[in-house]
Amino acid sequence: MYTGKTEKACCLCGNPDIRTRIDLPPRAVPLLKHAEAIAWRDIVGEVSIYFCESDWRTVRDLVLETGMSPLSRCNVARASFDLREDFEALLNDVRDEPDHTDLEREMLADAEAALENRDDPYVEERDLVEARVIQWAFEDTDPAR
Repeated sequence: MYTGKTEKACCLCGNPDIRTRIDLPPRAVPLLKHAEAIAWRDIVGEVSIYFCESDWRTVRDLVLETGMSPLSRCNVARASFDLREDFEALLNDVRDEPDHTDLEREMLADAEAALENRDDPYVEERDLVEARVIQWAFEDTDPAR
């Protein structure tokens, strides 16, 4: 039975007491640990990964101070996303491969806006981490961008 996207444990340590979530484009899935068997082009919508409090501090420092992406250490089994096949099972209908163009364009534009306006009081530290990780995901998966 299809239950939809659910909150998961920390993608680094498995701690169920999570503090922070960041959303990523589906193309980031191959960058996650153990993602070989997942057809990222069949993901519908964004991919969410979660962090417990102690791992969030580490990720924040890694991204904002060291300039490194945490994705290769994040377990894809602890990521939350919807697959096209889940929708097909729910609706008893075969659907075309999802077009990620609009979602990717919006996520990249939001990431760039957050980084350009980092001094804005409405841009939180979490937004900056998410924005930078999204940028790196695009750079790593589509060097032409």
